[in-house]
Amino acid sequence: MGAIRVGRFSRGLWGITAVVVFVADQVTKAVVQGSIPEHTTVPLLPHFFNLIHTNNAGAAFGLFSDSPAPWKTVLLIVISGALLAMVIAVMWRNQRLRWKTGVGLALILGGALSNLFDRIRLGRVVDFLDVYYRSYHWPTFNLADSAIVVGAGFLVFQLLFLE
Repeated sequence: MGAIRVGRFSRGLWGITAVVVFVADQVTKAVVQGSIPEHTTVPLLPHFFNLIHTNNAGAAFGLFSDSPAPWKTVLLIVISGALLAMVIAVMWRNQRLRWKTGVGLALILGGALSNLFDRIRLGRVVDFLDVYYRSYHWPTFNLADSAIVVGAGFLVFQLLFLE
């Protein structure tokens, strides 16, 4: 129960979800780049949430961003591309997926594609969401990162709590 046959409608809905995530992330990044100078903080909810224009040349959460290795960006692009190919293959090949699995994979696909697009186009990813409490800051992130985390949450929830 809960599994639906994957048809054109389901795949189309998942594709639309991925495109919406991609476009929303690219639009918000463009707005931030055009209106907030790099490293400028715009407080929205004092003591909790800011907008800040940063550029992440590393992986998730800024890992490897300080590395001067010339092959870093190429390696991150190759790894991202391989992981995206796996997500697409899972979505395309499985004839029976729970809708939550399809939505989770679509969110991951849209977010990962947007960050990969940035990395190919700019050599870095634009981040701008800054959540914090006092001096404790979560690493700055973007809408694509949020979609990837929510999508992964869908998948983990299914693994832990559903058959």
